[in-house]
Amino acid sequence: MSTNNPFLSAQSQMQTAYAFLAGRYDEQFPKILNPERIIEVNIPVKMDSGEIRNFVGYRAQHNAARGPYKWGIRYHQDVTKDEVKALSTWMSIKCATLDLPLGGGKWGIIVNPKELSERELEQLSRGWVQKLYKYIGPLDDVPAPDVNTNGKIMSWMVDEYSRLVGHWTPGTFTGKPLSIGGSLGRDTATAQGWLYVLEAYLTAKKDTLQGKKIVIQWAGNAGLNMIELIDRTGAILIGTSDSHGGIYDESGLDIAQIVELKKNKKSLTEYKWGKQISNSELLELACDILIPAALENQITGDNAKNVKAHLIMELANGPITPEADTVLFARNIPVIPDILANAWGVTVSYFEQVQNNANYFWSRAEVQEKLKLKMETALAGVLHSAEEHNVMLRTGAYVVAMERILEAMKVRGE
Repeated sequence: MSTNNPFLSAQSQMQTAYAFLAGRYDEQFPKILNPERIIEVNIPVKMDSGEIRNFVGYRAQHNAARGPYKWGIRYHQDVTKDEVKALSTWMSIKCATLDLPLGGGKWGIIVNPKELSERELEQLSRGWVQKLYKYIGPLDDVPAPDVNTNGKIMSWMVDEYSRLVGHWTPGTFTGKPLSIGGSLGRDTATAQGWLYVLEAYLTAKKDTLQGKKIVIQWAGNAGLNMIELIDRTGAILIGTSDSHGGIYDESGLDIAQIVELKKNKKSLTEYKWGKQISNSELLELACDILIPAALENQITGDNAKNVKAHLIMELANGPITPEADTVLFARNIPVIPDILANAWGVTVSYFEQVQNNANYFWSRAEVQEKLKLKMETALAGVLHSAEEHNVMLRTGAYVVAMERILEAMKVRGE
């Protein structure tokens, strides 16, 4: 199996977990190995130059046995159909791990948005909705932001969708600005969600974050939010990176300077102190906690043997391949998997969807309280499953999630 194909990785992870459920759902299991629907579209956009340029986009809808398809819209030049299929699969598992009444979906457009003007970006976003609006809706498929998409893009999309169906329908997209139905707490959820999981995990192991040396690969939106919180936890950031490379300082990096550079859209190559290193070197730094927050397939069977972290927490989707998982488990390096570690995003998106559909909105404190409870309850279930079956945390989470999905399919007669 190619470790470079994220969809094969997702299928392998499901097959590994199903060994603990075999015999109970043998009719249903083959049906979740592939998405229920894959849509490929061409989106023509009139560029500022007057040229008509075609953009290819994919929508994968993996499984809706427990509720509407959910999750992100990715704009990236390296998007592939298999990546979108994998991410939709992982989203089904993620939603079920958190016990959310949702299924998994994913959108992806092959584009480097940095090369587009704002007008071109808006036309692309509206064109995408024009091609797919018949397949989405608040009770069918509810997208949200992901890589290189944001609240502004969601605003264009929900406006276009509402125009096409003839009435205002804010619950079709989440991650929107507050002024058009976004949820309070979404901004802080990206900062707090990972912390709820990490602190709960360490508490279960009778440990704390105090003094822990942390490496965060990729100071993007989510990674930067995490970096900003580190000072308050008593932990020490010793390494991070961006698209130009990494920086490292054993005694601790200057978080204020990193935040200033990234918020001003500058490269970490302009960081004044510490050592400049590559992204691959960053993954192999000696540290207490390593947090991959970039893209898929960062830790593979080739470099897993060189990882020196005591604990890994996946913020990105699929940064560790199945082969690497096996190596890390054999080396007693626990991994808090992406389907739990970064599930705060889809959880608060679900909260936004619920508020939109009810036309009743919660306070920031309510959102944070509900998020904390969801994350801590899910972690407890995953830890119990992993200990019961003597498996890695990822497999424990998959067993929990797949049992919920397959049971829903079985009682529905699928």
